[in-house]
Amino acid sequence: MDYKNVKAPLNTVTRDLMKLSADTGNVYETTMIIAKRANQISVEMKHDLEKKLQEFTSFSDNLEEVFENREQIEISRFYEKLPKPTLIAVEEYEEGKVYYRNPTKEKGAF
Repeated sequence: MDYKNVKAPLNTVTRDLMKLSADTGNVYETTMIIAKRANQISVEMKHDLEKKLQEFTSFSDNLEEVFENREQIEISRFYEKLPKPTLIAVEEYEEGKVYYRNPTKEKGAF
């Protein structure tokens, strides 16, 4: 996922939950859909960050390790400035980019 092009706001935004839950008809179901997507995004972001920081790990003990690596700091700052996974998930949900299904509702349809 390209985090640089995410249009999600950096701050918390007040949203109308009734308007958000118009698709499902249930506020709690909508909240769970967004929460599960936020967890997926969070895991993906953490994996990407760990992969980038893995390049800078050294296994030898020396005095140079005390000084922080500039590239490491820049990468960490980039990830700190990104919107939170919850805000990204809400934005994706509002744009209709999140696929979800409820198996219990599908069983009742048959």
